[in-house]
Amino acid sequence: MEIIDRKIVWEGRFLRTLILTYRDHSGNLRNWEAVERVNCDGIVVVVPVTEHKEFLLIRQFRPVLNGFVVEFPAGLNDKGESLVDAARRELIEETGYTADDFIYLTDGPVSSGMSTEILSVFLAVNAYPASDAVKEQYPADESENIEVIKTPLDKIYETLQTRRKDGDYIDMKVYGLIELAKKRL
Repeated sequence: MEIIDRKIVWEGRFLRTLILTYRDHSGNLRNWEAVERVNCDGIVVVVPVTEHKEFLLIRQFRPVLNGFVVEFPAGLNDKGESLVDAARRELIEETGYTADDFIYLTDGPVSSGMSTEILSVFLAVNAYPASDAVKEQYPADESENIEVIKTPLDKIYETLQTRRKDGDYIDMKVYGLIELAKKRL
């Protein structure tokens, strides 16, 4: 199986849509619709844990879902930026926290049937409030209105259940990333 052709159908500021023509296992040519990011080298997610063993989650409005989603801080890895630098920047921008120790946890596709995105995940150990000078260097994105949720490790699933009952969506990745983080703590 192999990709034979890749055609851009539409391109916007952050996304492009593609038609991928590939040869299947029987030798037949088939088309597949896909989406990919523009002007970035990937996506990072940060699982921040404070020295008091509290997870930092974020809650933000997601227009695509017309609702609020509880998730870990995440964002695009700017071209030429290292993954760790992107993780540090996103943590500061979205939570106002930073950390001295970022541990790589895993990477992989986000939605392999639709998107070319590969997500890289980092654990931010002993996250602490960033100084005002650091927050000025990495200001919050003006299009995002983010609420930080701090919850003890032993109450994380209770917190998520409460948020779900209150009408928030819970990003499915959160559950697996909690377990990966627990193994490293």
